[in-house]
Amino acid sequence: MNIFREILWPLLAVIAAFVVGGIIILLIGDNPVTAYSLLLSNSFGSIRDIGWTLHYSTPLIFTGLAVAVAFRCGLLNIGAEGQLYVAAFATAFIGIKFGGSVVDIFGKQEDWSWASLPAILLIPLCMLTAIVVGGVWGAIPGILKAKFGSHEVINTIMLNFIGIALVGYFTQYFYKVPGDPIQRTAEIGKAAHIPKLNEFLPFIPVDVPLNVAFLIALIMCVLVYVFLWKTKWGYELRAVGENPSAAEYGGISPKKQIIIAMTLSGALAGMVAVGEVQGTRHHYETGFSADWGFLGIAVALLGRNHPFGVLVAALFFGVLLRGEIFVDAFTRYVSKDLGWVLQAIIILFVACFQMYSKRKGGVVKG
Repeated sequence: MNIFREILWPLLAVIAAFVVGGIIILLIGDNPVTAYSLLLSNSFGSIRDIGWTLHYSTPLIFTGLAVAVAFRCGLLNIGAEGQLYVAAFATAFIGIKFGGSVVDIFGKQEDWSWASLPAILLIPLCMLTAIVVGGVWGAIPGILKAKFGSHEVINTIMLNFIGIALVGYFTQYFYKVPGDPIQRTAEIGKAAHIPKLNEFLPFIPVDVPLNVAFLIALIMCVLVYVFLWKTKWGYELRAVGENPSAAEYGGISPKKQIIIAMTLSGALAGMVAVGEVQGTRHHYETGFSADWGFLGIAVALLGRNHPFGVLVAALFFGVLLRGEIFVDAFTRYVSKDLGWVLQAIIILFVACFQMYSKRKGGVVKG
């Protein structure tokens, strides 16, 4: 029954979502077979397609893990979006200030850096910055809940607005190259760049931006699993999520675990900056996230808050993000919003199946 609930329920949710999505496509006068063929063939049709799909999946692995860790402690982290934004800006800041960044301002070269560190020091320093800053931004609502009882959902939502607006202000007025029409920082130093996978795997096309962050995301899935299910700290965190009163009776501090869970959640969300700032864009840019922090909630729900389930769910959502571009371009009536429709339907079915499972098991009383 446990295997059925943990594996088959999400699978049924995906199948049901595709059936409902197909009906919607038929109602608007298009062919669901054509739409789904475009969706899937352009996600797995070639090495290039697979590389792009994995690229789209990478930030969702981090945010899915972030939300899952909080869920395991009985918390709902709506703030992964803000956490990844402040972490991305901080990563760019370190990459500029310690990367020997030279900026061209109306034909005049200006050195914006404080020092020029070698790659062996600067790359891990930028990564550590992303983790620490994301963790600190996640710890704030954790502390507020643990110390004052304020709800983490409200606090994380408010901190999203604060964080994104704050880094937008610093970008616009301090670290944006004058004359640049896009609201983004100057480029980080080359020593802060992480390599793309095509540098090691020549069969991956040069135009595919998949980088080392994907491998880091896979490692984090393993580390989160080990932490949650193979360590004393993970057991305590999960115990608080299952029953705070029983955990406290057993000598576990719920307040401490809340702070730890939200800090770890924020740190995982902050790691999105590694792939985006150090691997792909090489600067911080306002609006760079495709709502990855919020999509992480759907990824965690579909993945049943398990690290390996999160990995599979993130890959599935990566397929939707990659394939919806071609559905929009090559169908008559279906737009790329099909991906959002399928995501919403999947969440609804997962929630319904979960409630049904709990009621059938006698956990929820009617």
